[in-house]
Amino acid sequence: MSSEKDRPIFIKRIVAGRKGHHGGAWKLAYADFMTAMMAFFLLMWLLSSTSPVQRRGIAEYFNMPLKAAMVGGKTVGMDNSIITGGGRDISSNDPGDARSSDGKTQFAQSAAAKADEELLKAAQGELERREQARLHDLQVKLMAALEANPTLHQFKQQIRIQSTQQGLRIEIVDTQKRPMFALSSNSVQPYMRDILREIGRTLNDVPNRIVVQGHTDAVKYAGGEKGYSNWELSADRANASRRELVAGGMDEAKVLRVLGLASTQNLNKQDPLDPENRRISIIVLNHRAEASILRDDGGSAATLDNASDAFAPGATPLLGRIMPGAARK
Repeated sequence: MSSEKDRPIFIKRIVAGRKGHHGGAWKLAYADFMTAMMAFFLLMWLLSSTSPVQRRGIAEYFNMPLKAAMVGGKTVGMDNSIITGGGRDISSNDPGDARSSDGKTQFAQSAAAKADEELLKAAQGELERREQARLHDLQVKLMAALEANPTLHQFKQQIRIQSTQQGLRIEIVDTQKRPMFALSSNSVQPYMRDILREIGRTLNDVPNRIVVQGHTDAVKYAGGEKGYSNWELSADRANASRRELVAGGMDEAKVLRVLGLASTQNLNKQDPLDPENRRISIIVLNHRAEASILRDDGGSAATLDNASDAFAPGATPLLGRIMPGAARK
């Protein structure tokens, strides 16, 4: 018994816990619900206040908004509406130009045309670069041939090769000590014949066509311009040079023009009597210069100016025969 009296007594008190506050989460859910209901009622109101045609236009916009914005077409305001949609095509510079039924087609055609134009320009640029490289190779080959041939090497000071806007110009210049032709004649000197035939063989390496020009100094014949003059002499010498080029192996179809220019295009403009003005020019035409000459086939003959490399009137083609007293520049 004593042991039970000595046992400690424990008193257990249970305190009822307070319930926590629910917070405002329900308010957010209620606000979302009310917003959704408002949007729903607005949608129903809009659907009830629009016509079936307008509803189809709205549906088309949401299906393909970019197409509807850029192309347009028969959407809202068409079909049974009194006022039709559309108006002036703002993509056109012409006043009053109305958009066709399919604006998409116009846009695609314009883009395709621009793309084709850019491709054409790129192709033309590439052709011009290739042609320029080909003419440069021809220049190097001609200079190498002059260096390699002992007979022609001594005459290289009389041969001038340069690139121009029309292609490659090869000029064989006369001197007092070493004339290319007999005096007042188209008889070709032997060394001149060798030069022309060597050039003729080399010209077959390129597909470009050529123009052969004959030039004289300003020394006049005794009879003046009424009889045989520098016009006839320059034309005859140019044609004689053409024959030697063909004899050297050049395809005769490569010759596009043979021109006699008398003393209208002197190298030494300060001294028209300078022997250097007597020369033969062989112009290897690039594609653009050849096309320009061919365009003028029905009109006045075109020539190539030595100073400005521009086409100039005043030269009369030999293949069509030069008439005495032709107009000078």
